[in-house]
Amino acid sequence: MKLDDAFLSHLQSGVTTLCRCWSIRRKDGETYGFTDHDLDLKFEGIRFKADTGLSAMALQQGTGLSVDNTEALGALSDAAVSEEDIEAGRFDAASVRCWLVNWADVAQRALQFNGMIGELSRAAGGFQAELRGLTDMLNQPVGRVYQRPCTAVFGDTECGFDAETSGYTAEIAVEQVDEARVFRFAELAGFDLGWFQRGSLAVLDGAAGGLKGAIKQDHIDGGQRVIELWAPLRAEIAAGDHIRLTAGCDKRFATCRLKFDNVMNFQGFPDIPGDDWTVAYPGSSAAAGGGSRR
Repeated sequence: MKLDDAFLSHLQSGVTTLCRCWSIRRKDGETYGFTDHDLDLKFEGIRFKADTGLSAMALQQGTGLSVDNTEALGALSDAAVSEEDIEAGRFDAASVRCWLVNWADVAQRALQFNGMIGELSRAAGGFQAELRGLTDMLNQPVGRVYQRPCTAVFGDTECGFDAETSGYTAEIAVEQVDEARVFRFAELAGFDLGWFQRGSLAVLDGAAGGLKGAIKQDHIDGGQRVIELWAPLRAEIAAGDHIRLTAGCDKRFATCRLKFDNVMNFQGFPDIPGDDWTVAYPGSSAAAGGGSRR
C-alpha cells in the first residue's frame, strides 16, 4: 500500500490515533460501513458505524500472486448485518474494502485490503466471514469449452439476447407457494407449457425481494401451472409477493434458432463430431477411396 506524506509522518511520530474501517457492498448495491473506533466515522460517502461489534483478525498479505486473506467477526444486529440477510445469501460474494485510518483526520488513510466475502457462517448470535483478496479470482478456471451446447449464460454479452424482450418474461403475483420452491398458478396465459423451464425466477418485493432461483420444471399438475425451482429460496415468500419469470434456454442449437431467433450468437459447436466418429476406423470390407463415409 502507498502512504501519503502526511499519513506517513503520523505513523512515524510514535504517537498515533489509528483505527480500522471496513466497507461491505452487496451485489444489490446495499453498502455497510464498520469501524473498531469508539465513534462513527465518515469518508467516501460511507458512514462507518462504531456500535456494530465488528472486529477483524490479522490480515495476511503476500507478494506476487499469493492470495490475501483475513477473517471478520461480528455480532448480528438488526441495524447492521441481520441473520435473515445472511441466511438469504444477500452477503454472498459481496465486495469488501479495509482501511487503516487516522481517526483524528480521516483524510489520512490507506487501503489495506480489497476483496470479497468467501465462506460466511453464523453461530451463537454472531457471524464469521472469510475475506478473500482479488487474486483469488486467478484460481478460477477460465477459457473456452468446445462442446455442442451453448456455453453462454442466457442474456449475457456473449448471448446477446435481451432477456427483457416482450413475450419472454412475465411479472405476476404469487398465488400459492410450497416450501419456497414450488409455485402454483391457476394459469399463465400466453406462455406455452415448458416455456420457463431452465429459466429464472426473481422476487421483486416482500421479505425475499431481490433473490433469484433457477427453474427446474414448468408443467401442469392437478390443473394448475407449476413452476418448480431447483432449490428453495432462502427467505420467506408469501402469496401476493410479485415475481418475474424469465424464459429458459436449454443451450441447444435448435432452441436458439426457433425460440429466440439468435443463431448468430450461438456459442456452441453443434457439428462437432461425437465419440462414435472419433473412435471409428476404416473397415476392410469397404472401398477406401478417401470420399465421404455417408
